[in-house]
Amino acid sequence: MAQWLAISIPALLLLGAYISEYGFGLYPCEMCWWQRYGHFAALGFALLSTVAAPKRLWIGLSAFAILISGLIGGFHAGVEYGWWEGFTTCSTLASGGQDPLMAILNAPLIRCDEVQWSLFGISLAGWNFLISTLSAIVIAVLLKGKRRI
Repeated sequence: MAQWLAISIPALLLLGAYISEYGFGLYPCEMCWWQRYGHFAALGFALLSTVAAPKRLWIGLSAFAILISGLIGGFHAGVEYGWWEGFTTCSTLASGGQDPLMAILNAPLIRCDEVQWSLFGISLAGWNFLISTLSAIVIAVLLKGKRRI
C-alpha cells in the first residue's frame, strides 16, 4: 500500500499540474516548479522501489520528497495569501521556434504571490500542501508498520 501511494500521489499531482497548465492555461511560477521537482524526485524514488532493494529505503525517500514538495507548497500558499513575503523571482513561459527576444517579451509573467485558481478558498499550492503532507505522513506510518509494503 505504501509503495502504491508513493507512486500514485506524485504521479496524480504532476498529472493535475500539467492538465491545469496545458488544458487550462494556468502556467507555473517559480515556486510551482519547485513543488514539481519534489514530485519528480518522489516518483523516481518510488519507481526505483519496484526494482531495487531495499524497497523501504526508496519508498521512504519518496515520502520525504513528497513531504518537501508539500512544505514548499505551504510556503507558497502563505506567500499567495500574504501571510509572509516570498522571493522576488517569477518565471515566464518562453515558446520555442521563434525569436528569443520576442518569446520573452510575449511570454506571460506569472507572479508567485498571486492565486491563479482556488477551490473552496484554497489555492493550488495550498492543495499541494494538504495532499502532499498528509500523503507523506500516511506513507511513513505504513512503512513503520510490520505489514507488507
